[in-house]
Amino acid sequence: MRLVHLDLKGAAPRVSYLEQVFPLLSQLGANGILIEYEDMFPFKGELEILKSPNAYSEKDIERIQQLAELHKLEVVPLVQTFGHVEFILKHEKYQHLREVERFPNSFNPHIPDTLALLKSILSQVIEKHRRSTWIHIGADEVFHLGEGMDSKNWMSRNKGDMGTMYLKHIKEVLSFITTQFWGLRALMWDDMLRKISVGALQGTVALVDHACPTLGPFLTKYMESGFEAVWFASAFKGTTGPAQTWTPLSYHLQNHLSWLKVMQTLPQLAPLRFQGIVLTGWQRYDHYSVLCELLPVGIPSLAICLQTLVNGGFTEETKRKVLDALGFQSMQLEQSTCEGRGVFPGAEIYHMVEQVNGHLKESILRALEEESAIKGWFSPYHRKHQFGNPRNMETFGSKVLKLHEDWESFVHDLRAHLERIYFPDTVEEWMEENINPYLDQLRDLVRDYR
Repeated sequence: MRLVHLDLKGAAPRVSYLEQVFPLLSQLGANGILIEYEDMFPFKGELEILKSPNAYSEKDIERIQQLAELHKLEVVPLVQTFGHVEFILKHEKYQHLREVERFPNSFNPHIPDTLALLKSILSQVIEKHRRSTWIHIGADEVFHLGEGMDSKNWMSRNKGDMGTMYLKHIKEVLSFITTQFWGLRALMWDDMLRKISVGALQGTVALVDHACPTLGPFLTKYMESGFEAVWFASAFKGTTGPAQTWTPLSYHLQNHLSWLKVMQTLPQLAPLRFQGIVLTGWQRYDHYSVLCELLPVGIPSLAICLQTLVNGGFTEETKRKVLDALGFQSMQLEQSTCEGRGVFPGAEIYHMVEQVNGHLKESILRALEEESAIKGWFSPYHRKHQFGNPRNMETFGSKVLKLHEDWESFVHDLRAHLERIYFPDTVEEWMEENINPYLDQLRDLVRDYR
């Protein structure tokens, strides 16, 4: 299985955009999607408080699954069940379930209410995904586990074994899933399992192993623990920095070439078999961080990565297939650029973000910093006290006004394109993070100049 990860805890696309993207995913070689809903799921009743104001409706969730089915993409919902639960624990209502009172990251596994809450969250999500045969329970990066009083007490009674404490919670979650939803299989990330002994792991679950180059010892350990199958997790975007706006192509290609090597060595570990790979595309590092690369910006990288997996490597022919699918003439992997108009969904945004990334900051700072007439005759002091010599101001005026007008008109178009794909809160956030810090300086200068 080749699953593409849709991380909806930031910049969740409108369903109308997914309608355009799913056929492309299928064409590029994906046969499933891993959907991390977080606060975009239409929680009901007691859980309604978890819903974002722009959350998908029940009709949207149904439509997403119909579209997936139409394009032969298996849907795997992801529900975080231990760490990365800021979207739940930030609410006062659930604050008492935190492992450490100050931090909203992780659940306290010792409070009965924790499991009760997880059962109702899982039930609502699974009920709306009756066609799915897999569920992903997250369970990675359980920060501060073992630091709460309840955990400390538990560990002092149980030889200080944090691994067993971690597994105890995971097994409770899994036993709920297997008894309530017969035939549903579970996946989880494995970073927390790496520290746990073979003996403790026996009888656990299939897992996803996340981008780790030195896998030999872990895979051997999982085989000895009786795991039948293993999944891998690569990344096509969202792993090179929390505020990254542009996807580095060769970095992500290398990641997939490394995974292909690991896949080739797997037969030596029989009976452990390789079940699938998730191409992760993070949209935020956690519920509180800024947005990283938008999905349309990451599509060329996704195309390269999927085709590399399908073709068992990245050859000239693979490259040609990617260019044809995306409507580009050529690509420079080292520079992370693609030349040509591009005909994939969101191609306009791809090009416009490239402009922002390459020119916005630089062109504005150059005008403000290097223009000696501004430095000499229109300094912050002049602007504060509102005086200046018109003769000198005229030397830079038309240039600055033109630059301002060009960027404002560009940003107006960009906003219109973003609004077609994203909800207003995403557009606002992206503008605040990537445009306003620079354009506002120019806007202020123009206002003072006028």
